[in-house]
Amino acid sequence: MDNELNVTYISFDGHVELQKYKFLYFVATFTIYFLIICGNSTILVLIWIKKSLHEPMYIFIAALLCNALLFSTNVYPKLLIDLLSDLQVTTFSSCRLQAFIYYSLSGSEFLLLAVMAYDRYVSICKPLQYQTVMRKTTVTTLLVLAWVLPSGQLIPSLILGNSFKLCSHTLKGIFCNNAVTKLYCMGSAGPYIIYGVFILINTVFVPLVFILFTYSKILIISYRRGSNVRKKAVQTCAPHLLVLISFSCLCSYDVIIARLEIDLPKTARSIMSLQLVLYPPLFNPIIYGLKMTEIHKHLVRFFSRARFCLFITLTGKWKLGYDTKTR
Repeated sequence: MDNELNVTYISFDGHVELQKYKFLYFVATFTIYFLIICGNSTILVLIWIKKSLHEPMYIFIAALLCNALLFSTNVYPKLLIDLLSDLQVTTFSSCRLQAFIYYSLSGSEFLLLAVMAYDRYVSICKPLQYQTVMRKTTVTTLLVLAWVLPSGQLIPSLILGNSFKLCSHTLKGIFCNNAVTKLYCMGSAGPYIIYGVFILINTVFVPLVFILFTYSKILIISYRRGSNVRKKAVQTCAPHLLVLISFSCLCSYDVIIARLEIDLPKTARSIMSLQLVLYPPLFNPIIYGLKMTEIHKHLVRFFSRARFCLFITLTGKWKLGYDTKTR
């Protein structure tokens, strides 16, 4: 759809079957987004205010949770607006920007997990060199690269997309992801596929190979050095591996859903396409909050104090009301 201002609009066909229960879907989506914000923000604030958590490992965890917040915010606000709207449309430029951010932050997730694996490798395998290697400048450089490299590699896709015309103005889905490429009129998808494979290798396979190699070295060295080192390795590496496995599986699933023509009901396809922005942002704070000993300890203290303050506040109000009645 084009208007007199030469702005191209894209409609989403995934909302058609959601309209019947749109308020139910809105409440569910809003609740999920609210929990994602609360869960990730709580641990982020905790790492920020507690000086004992100002270490590279926890800074990288904070970066991962921050990435999850940005990842969710790229999708959920527009999705919530569309669920309450009668017409679900967006400009083509906004759609491309959403897809760009979506895959840029996905790549950053893998690179951040690779950085965390490297941090654990130096800490466990080369403990005497840890303070020298993981300096503040090193941590900052690794974080900047983790966020800049994926977006930098995706910029050519925006330029490449300008050379194609649109053959369709209806996107199969409820938000803009890799399915946006199916809107283009491409006589030959060869260059686009080659470019996609290049991005996939750089942002997914290379970090994955590095992560697997790193954790293999950690496993071998911790096995040789005794029970204390093995215990430390399990406590600090298990949460990272759990997050890595879940995110990798969901990424593969997301690509399959976006690219392959699988005969699924629109509602099922729409819900399945949201899994990447549902499970990792929602469960990562729980994984790190329960499995990372220091974070768990501070969380228990924080909620104990909050519960005590709430009790005192409620008790004070009850006593005030009781005294007023007795007078």
